[in-house]
Amino acid sequence: MTTATLTSSHVARMAALAAIRAASMGLIPPGEVANVGDPASVGRTLDHVQRAGIGRGLRMPSDEARDAEALAALLEELLEAMAASPVPESEWPAVERVLGSEQLAGLLGISLSSLRRYASGTRTTPDEVAVRLHFLALVVGDLAGSYNDLGIRRWFMRKRSQLDGHAPADLLQGSWDPEDAGPSRVRTLAAALLDIPAT
Repeated sequence: MTTATLTSSHVARMAALAAIRAASMGLIPPGEVANVGDPASVGRTLDHVQRAGIGRGLRMPSDEARDAEALAALLEELLEAMAASPVPESEWPAVERVLGSEQLAGLLGISLSSLRRYASGTRTTPDEVAVRLHFLALVVGDLAGSYNDLGIRRWFMRKRSQLDGHAPADLLQGSWDPEDAGPSRVRTLAAALLDIPAT
């Protein structure tokens, strides 16, 4: 068994982001703590993500090739795969736990009754709602490195000079799409806290 550590600070940040993102998407069991300095923790994150059908073609480098460059390439692909893969079944409870039902319904532009039906699985989550939920899971993951749950909830409601005096919630109204200008600015603002470009 290797005793290697993640020596590159950039790779360590990417490993932490992958673990946080997987947790914000509900793919890692609550309470599981990742040792982001250990390559084995990257393997555990990868295992959890692949169980949801994401990044199934990705493989951990062999012990001999497990250097910072190889791990960085793996993590970059894993982060991109997670960013492109909504998983409403696991994201509903994960995001609702942080934001609460009312704030989450408001940000998604749906009623509380619809939220309850989608979250319980009694009604299939429409694609457009699943995409918005996934966007919020990614933003929550970006914020989780800097804020606790209360801080995250407040972040959405606080006016920001970077958003021309608007609060993030102001730019997430109605049937918004993550690729719209307003939501894109919200995501960029949240990702800037990590010093890693949004993917």
